Amino acid sequence: MTGTRNDPVQAATAGVLAALARAGLLLQQDKHALNVVTLITGETLRTSWWSHPKAQLIFAVLSRLDEHADVLLTKLLQGKVTLVHRSLWPAVLAVASGAEPWQTAGISKPARRLLTSIDEAEHPIRHSGPVVKELESRLLAHAQEIHTESGKHEIVLQPWSMWAREARVKPLRSVVAAKQQLEEAAQAIGATVVALPWRTR
Repeated sequence: MTGTRNDPVQAATAGVLAALARAGLLLQQDKHALNVVTLITGETLRTSWWSHPKAQLIFAVLSRLDEHADVLLTKLLQGKVTLVHRSLWPAVLAVASGAEPWQTAGISKPARRLLTSIDEAEHPIRHSGPVVKELESRLLAHAQEIHTESGKHEIVLQPWSMWAREARVKPLRSVVAAKQQLEEAAQAIGATVVALPWRTR
């Protein structure tokens, strides 16, 4: 316990993880809903957290959360980075695997081609650009940001089925029940249900 108090990164990470375990969802940053940046700073920021005096602490905590076994990062709420606790992974997986009209209708040709490549690949693939955001916002692929040796940021994409095998997660049987779980969790942290992609589209 003493070590946690002496290590601000560890202490802040533990605090965020506890909040995430209770809520199920947290945004990375937001002006209204419960989010990581506000939990760490005690402030509701109107600008990017990168300019905050605690920016290094925030970055360190987010880096640890990204690697944590109980945390999934995805663009679930408002197209923003959303942290999802393991308890809600079956719900996310059920919705993401639903292949519903809000996911597929109106998808661009480049996004459809990329999705086909992802689904046919035996391993995760790297990609970047707006087409990745299009897939992320529709929950059509699991995406994880990585830092390359050249210092660039790239996204590693894989089918949700591949991620599920690695994470040892099975989807809820009912997509309706899964949506209800996620909608209730979103409302509990101060977000509206229209922040969720199936309500937005």
